[in-house]
Amino acid sequence: MKLLEYTPFDSVNVFFDQLNLGDCTIRGNLEAFSCKSKHAGNDRRLSISLEHDLTFFMFRFYFSRKTLIYLALTLGHMYPDYDFSAVRAHLFFREEDMESFKQMLDNYLSEACMLWAAKNEGSSLLDSMTKAIDEVIKIRECDIYSYNPDSDGDPFLEKGAIWSINFFFYNRKLKRVVSFRCCCTSKFAGDDFLAGVLSEGEEDALIDMDI
Repeated sequence: MKLLEYTPFDSVNVFFDQLNLGDCTIRGNLEAFSCKSKHAGNDRRLSISLEHDLTFFMFRFYFSRKTLIYLALTLGHMYPDYDFSAVRAHLFFREEDMESFKQMLDNYLSEACMLWAAKNEGSSLLDSMTKAIDEVIKIRECDIYSYNPDSDGDPFLEKGAIWSINFFFYNRKLKRVVSFRCCCTSKFAGDDFLAGVLSEGEEDALIDMDI
């Protein structure tokens, strides 16, 4: 897999770089990957591991083995610090059409959509994303997938995410995958918040308790 650079994604990625929404922060981005290059390094190790893991393909016999491996390799590039060697095929879902992508925006990103419209002369975030994705990968020729991990396969679980979403647009003819990932984290989660709300004396007390 090879990361591809496309300028149509730039405005969307800048918007989602760190979107502050009150008590929460939303971060997301669009990326494109080529499936044409030969697997090497981590890609080769992961693909060989998955090819020989029969449980990886369990319950997804109507998926192409190659497609499933491409999706898993894409995840590996999206989250390079996370180990996907134990990922399972049943965590990937093939979506019927773009409607599920639209519903995702409506359900999770309604406030972000309003902010986008306010900053971009009333334009639609969905329309802007759809246009950018279509320029890169031709949506009508794509199969659309989502990744819905359980607690063992969620790269955001340990980071205190409130929710996370992952979509893939796969064009077999172009041998190209476009991914969209997005997560929402609470500003009150983690050590930074704890340090911010405790007084210096309270922090010292906690340190003494730990000792």
